[in-house]
Amino acid sequence: MSYLAEIWLAASLVALAAGAAGYIVVLRRAGFAAHALPMAAFPGAAAASLFGFPLWAGLAGFAVGGAGVLVLVQRAARRDAATAMLLAALLALGALFLSLSGHYAGAVYGLLFGQVFALGLNDLPMLGFIGLCVPVLLWLGLRPLSLSALSPELMQVQGGRPFMAELLFLALLALAAGFAVPVVGALLVFSLMLGPGAVAARLCSRPSAGLLLAMGLALGLVWAALGLAYVSNWPVGFFTGVGAALIYLLAKLKRS
Repeated sequence: MSYLAEIWLAASLVALAAGAAGYIVVLRRAGFAAHALPMAAFPGAAAASLFGFPLWAGLAGFAVGGAGVLVLVQRAARRDAATAMLLAALLALGALFLSLSGHYAGAVYGLLFGQVFALGLNDLPMLGFIGLCVPVLLWLGLRPLSLSALSPELMQVQGGRPFMAELLFLALLALAAGFAVPVVGALLVFSLMLGPGAVAARLCSRPSAGLLLAMGLALGLVWAALGLAYVSNWPVGFFTGVGAALIYLLAKLKRS
């Protein structure tokens, strides 16, 4: 497999997970959490650089751990304030780890804004696992995740557990966001997830159709960003962010 094909496949797997998770984020109105959880992956990757353990272990461990902390904090405080405090603490921790590692400037750029061309064949097994498992699990849990977002009380009456649905959602969101960091960076994961998700929510009335559309849009967005980055030598994250805003604007104009 050629180097460019490896990058294309890795970015596609990330886009599948990010698009599926982003649609559920829009349904549950959890945009702030989607912005905070990539920040949980940021210190994980920085810790991997400092202590020498695998990058994916740092991304997954810190992202899922951040989701668990977010659930606990949100149950005892205002959601927006709790998420903001978690975001600030994670950014500070990541900055400390990168400073101690001695690779501050280059590592900060790669983790915050993405470095997709640093991915390789060794990254594909883990990305494949995340890129396939996250959409499948979200598809299987689509009904309880939607119901717990629209009416937690009704879900409880039917014997469901909204807290467990919230925990499952945040864990899958953390994995999707964390593993997208190497592609578009911690600061731009938000655009890859929320752009396609918001468009799908505006255009589709059925959650199943919306989930598939969001995944397709995320794929198209990443493919276009990779192609434009290759011919222009500009960052992939730039084209991802601009493209996400553009497709949302077009969808809004279509529905208005």
